[in-house]
Amino acid sequence: MQSKLDLNLLVALDALLEEGSVTGAAERLHLSGPAMSRTLGRIRKALGDPVLVRSGRGMVPTPRALAVRAEVHDLVHRAHRVFAGGDDLDPAALTRTFTLQAEDGTISVLAGPLLERVAAEAPGVTLRFLGEGPRDVHLLRRAEIDLEVGVIDGAAPGTRVEPVLEDRFASVVRPGHPLAGRTPTLAEWTSAAHVVNTRRGRLTGPTDERLAEAGLARRTAATVPTVAASLLVVRGSDLVGFAAERLHRPLVEGLGLAWVPIPLALPPLVLSLAWHARYDADPAHAWLRRRVRAALRAVVAGPAGTGGRE
Repeated sequence: MQSKLDLNLLVALDALLEEGSVTGAAERLHLSGPAMSRTLGRIRKALGDPVLVRSGRGMVPTPRALAVRAEVHDLVHRAHRVFAGGDDLDPAALTRTFTLQAEDGTISVLAGPLLERVAAEAPGVTLRFLGEGPRDVHLLRRAEIDLEVGVIDGAAPGTRVEPVLEDRFASVVRPGHPLAGRTPTLAEWTSAAHVVNTRRGRLTGPTDERLAEAGLARRTAATVPTVAASLLVVRGSDLVGFAAERLHRPLVEGLGLAWVPIPLALPPLVLSLAWHARYDADPAHAWLRRRVRAALRAVVAGPAGTGGRE
């Protein structure tokens, strides 16, 4: 067993696993390429594992590296918090990559305003956006993502969930559609062919459950995985799609589509932020959450609300 443990190796290992290359890790840590290569050699000796191996023109992590990646990332960030010196943070001096996960319609309307704010305050920050896949409540715990933005139905232990805004769904159709420009009856609405966005490909959901309570059913002609895909389908067909009235308004109006009220009482849509408790006291993460809140509120406020109060 080693008598001395060099904690700098953890920082280097975290950078190597996140960047996936010696060159990228060297740039991130402001080291030369040869120095980073020597550090990788020391890490390999300490772990008794190659850590990164050549694959074509790039490098891929070994199974051992994948197994310890989340733990290493967590340890490094916990160490940063120990030496952070309280809540003082200078965003202009911040150099960090944050990973955010959201549905693609949310990313489409949020990314622009958020990136503008981040560029103005913290030019050294990089944002990595990931789309939604099958629900995995452990991504935050494993530190594979830093912040989730969306409808959070269930949260894993240790996850913080903060509601940010309330919205509601409305129908969307192409211009000239028989339902455009008016409020349809429930019979007209249910008889129209619908396209539903669902990441799991489900053919029924809360809307269908509400209809079933009234002894009714709608015509679901197709499902697609994202809001953006459904709106493009709607633009070129007679199908009825769905979008959040406030959040997705820039997308709907940008595509020239028409809103159609849903003649059915549906529960509100609550958009929330979710993060792991390890970041509660992290000033940089708290700054990111403030920026995301402000950007979301600016989006739903429209052009007149681009200032976005926090």
